[in-house]
Amino acid sequence: MNDIIAAIATPPGKGGVGIVRISGSDLSNVALKIIGKLPPPRFAHFCQFKNNDEIIDEGLALFFKAPHSFTGEDVLELQGHGGPVVMDQLLQAIIECGVRIAEPGEFSKRAFMNNKLDLAQAEAIADLIDASSAQAAKAAFKSLQGEFSILINTLVAQLIHLRTYIEASIDFVDEEIDLIAEGNILLQLEKIQQKLNAVLQQANQGQLLQEGMTVVIAGRPNAGKSSLLNQLTGRDSAIVTNIPGTTRDVLREFIQIDGLPVHIIDTAGLRLSNDVVEQEGVKRAKQAIAKADLLLYLRDIAVEKDNDWQALLTEIENCPPIVLVNNKIDKVKVEPAVKKGKPDELFISIKQQYGVKLLTDYIKQFIGYKAEQASQFTARRRHIDAINRAQQSIDNALQQLKQKKTPELVAEDLRQAQHALSEITGEFSTDDLLGKIFSTFCIGK
Repeated sequence: MNDIIAAIATPPGKGGVGIVRISGSDLSNVALKIIGKLPPPRFAHFCQFKNNDEIIDEGLALFFKAPHSFTGEDVLELQGHGGPVVMDQLLQAIIECGVRIAEPGEFSKRAFMNNKLDLAQAEAIADLIDASSAQAAKAAFKSLQGEFSILINTLVAQLIHLRTYIEASIDFVDEEIDLIAEGNILLQLEKIQQKLNAVLQQANQGQLLQEGMTVVIAGRPNAGKSSLLNQLTGRDSAIVTNIPGTTRDVLREFIQIDGLPVHIIDTAGLRLSNDVVEQEGVKRAKQAIAKADLLLYLRDIAVEKDNDWQALLTEIENCPPIVLVNNKIDKVKVEPAVKKGKPDELFISIKQQYGVKLLTDYIKQFIGYKAEQASQFTARRRHIDAINRAQQSIDNALQQLKQKKTPELVAEDLRQAQHALSEITGEFSTDDLLGKIFSTFCIGK
């Protein structure tokens, strides 16, 4: 990582200010060619940006001396006018100084490699940029500040302490004293398990805030699917008519329910048809259903029979959980309600706006989202997976202790739990994992 990298750090397009960021072990030569000198650290320096003798632009230069920079290396930021042409010219002039264009996320990766932040904090940078709600942004900033990492590191330290004690007991196996019993290892491990459960609950909330959920609306033609989409989005996103088969393609909208990001997908009516376009619409509808977190199967309660929906969904592999949404209850004089069962049923009237609040509350409850319990951090699927693996290893260790199995088995389970949690912060990581994570970042980060 001794080579110098550069990238445009501001978004593509026109803007009042554009920033080019440069990072490497020694930037004096680049600075001399572009702005005439290396500025003093942490002082804004007004200067001209040049390519040989040609003036490209003028603006501010900020220099951060290693290790007191974002990447831990020397960093030079050139802040000029935010036109795409002038930014490209400036970047090209820097490249001609022997600098290469940064890969996606390489600035953050170098910060991680130079111990300026751990892996969870690095991911929080991308989460903060991509946050789709104020709550998600707050949670991402808390992760960036290290709140998630502190919880994980505390659990890892406690596991290391127990491992050390148990492994020491192996060396004294011939002694009459039962060191595991004397050290209350079972009680300590149960406390760690409780703390890990609490972290998992917060992590699940954090993942929901960041990634949201995908909800597909499906059903027969004229069941009210497009009307429900319009009701949830608060605008006329879809065309609504009395003609069956109006919707021919999937319509995607993004909404928030008490801060929970929800991707709503309206689909073509499910039915047999000789129309080639409608057949393609039904095919795409089934593809969308297979990728959903939740399927809202909408039906006209005054027309459809109880089991009609089952035949229409038989061809869908990996069908998500289903809730039957019985629409048009105003026609049959039924009150809005939620009926638990297999599957659950909701009774609403989209036209009269009866029970729509019941539906949005159901979506939140289904996925376990609680707006009043704002997460202290964002989390990703890989974090959830690591915590679940750590939980399983701790469960195994508890069973070994209760059955008074050999200490070696307990120690191995604790080692695996420690390893799983350490993947979150990057203490244990593979090059493939790092490459996959940082490749999702934007170029300038």
